[in-house]
Amino acid sequence: MKILVIDDELPIQRLFEQRFRYEISRGNLELIFARSGEEALTKLPDASVVLILSDINMPGMSGLELLRQIRILYPQRPPAVVMITAYSDEQKRRQAALYGADDFLTKPLNFTLLRDRLTDYTTPIKTP
Repeated sequence: MKILVIDDELPIQRLFEQRFRYEISRGNLELIFARSGEEALTKLPDASVVLILSDINMPGMSGLELLRQIRILYPQRPPAVVMITAYSDEQKRRQAALYGADDFLTKPLNFTLLRDRLTDYTTPIKTP
């Protein structure tokens, strides 16, 4: 299973790699990273991504604008798109739902909750 993680903060990549190291080492999960919405769009066409985890607040193209672009490019799911933000802003949550987000999570991420929700959109991840 391929997951595209989009966040402009470099430590996020290391955090995801650490939290999913077991699944990655077993070949059950491949993480692809982008640091902007623009970079994410260049990685999507050939990536076979089934799930996108995107920050909302990024310089340049926001996560919400990226979501709109993804739904234009991929009107039929997959990929599922989960929006992630440091703010629990109800307006952004409604806007993300309107644009076709499948879920909305707040930072700091609860990786147990995230792992549980991954199974709603993809093949279940086996953990030790």
